[in-house]
Amino acid sequence: YLINAEGGRYIDGVSSLWCNVHGHRVKKIDDAIKNQLDKIAHSTLLGLAQTKSIELAGKLVAITPKNLKKVFYSDSGATSVEIALKIAYQYYHNRGQKRDKFIALGQSYHGDTIGSVSVGGIELFHSIFKPMLFETYFVPAPFPYRFNGTAEQCKQFTLERIEEILKKHSGNIAAVIAEPLVQGAAGIIVHPKGFLKGVRELTKKYGVFLIADEVATGFGRTGKMFACENEDVEPDIMCLAKGITGGYLPLAATLTTQEIFDAFLGSADEFKTFYHGHTYTGNALACAAALASLELFEENKIIESLPPKIDLIAGYLKKISALDFIGDVRQCGLMAGIEIVQDKETKRPFAYDKLIGAKVCEAMRPKGAMMRPLSDVIVLMPPVAIDSETLKKLLDIVYDTIKNDLPTIVNLI
Repeated sequence: YLINAEGGRYIDGVSSLWCNVHGHRVKKIDDAIKNQLDKIAHSTLLGLAQTKSIELAGKLVAITPKNLKKVFYSDSGATSVEIALKIAYQYYHNRGQKRDKFIALGQSYHGDTIGSVSVGGIELFHSIFKPMLFETYFVPAPFPYRFNGTAEQCKQFTLERIEEILKKHSGNIAAVIAEPLVQGAAGIIVHPKGFLKGVRELTKKYGVFLIADEVATGFGRTGKMFACENEDVEPDIMCLAKGITGGYLPLAATLTTQEIFDAFLGSADEFKTFYHGHTYTGNALACAAALASLELFEENKIIESLPPKIDLIAGYLKKISALDFIGDVRQCGLMAGIEIVQDKETKRPFAYDKLIGAKVCEAMRPKGAMMRPLSDVIVLMPPVAIDSETLKKLLDIVYDTIKNDLPTIVNLI
């Protein structure tokens, strides 16, 4: 729960922007941070290391896909992606190849730094910065609800567009970057089953890297520890942030293969070093929080506890889908989106300036739920470790508000 200045209690229905895992004020994580503070709060990782950063790197390598062997720390999801792009680019530069282009999905979101925006595809967020960005090849997001055809046809359409670009430009493409399974900021677009595996097969076929942006999907959100596990995909580079510390402190990590790491080794006069660093890279307090969070995953069997909660959400979404003005409901694990439309038959949305989604979320607040929409998509993303009783309370509030308050909100516009 979140508690306001007057003592009001709210279920955190969006995990404080998709990062909270175990809830707020979790004793084990609190104590881990306090204990670390008694030792040292921070020391640079440039040329040095500290115990917690070393321990966490080992843990991350152990739980991520087995081909990922090396960890590069940073401080946010955007920087983890920025690092991934630079690593992919410099890998080929170090090998004497000019590969400076990337393939990304339309409506994707990878952060707000210049590199991550360059591979982002949300016009509302990014269009003003276009003159500052590098060129990227975009393909349509595989979004079945807005596609004229079946989910399978939607999947194949996007895979074919990716292959067309790879056939024509594979010699200068460094990587394909994607949010695996779910495009969060696009409105919880859930990809058709098998899409990620199809992308991985294409990247292998044409010899380019796959960058998996697991910033939002990692640490249990999709029902597995990482979204890639759902389709047995091993990316060449993986980006982690948000839930890595359980939602306590800023920390991010970019993981790569041994092969990629080795391309940056050499004598000083070869200039193969990856010159990228942050002052607070691998902060000891954040690493301590992350280690405590991972221990909680094991002790409380968090991943094993997810199926009943995922089913509970699915049951409510089925009821919600039948209500007025609900065009689509989308779910992948504990990530769900409820899309509000003006016309269910034509899928016509409400005008952006009507702020229907924001008004619906505002109506949930007096009932005890803190929610945040993406335009007119109500995002449901509770803490991964939420108990079933609290989750049911949250879902009751969401259902009641959409059933009883949404029609009134629409009539008043």
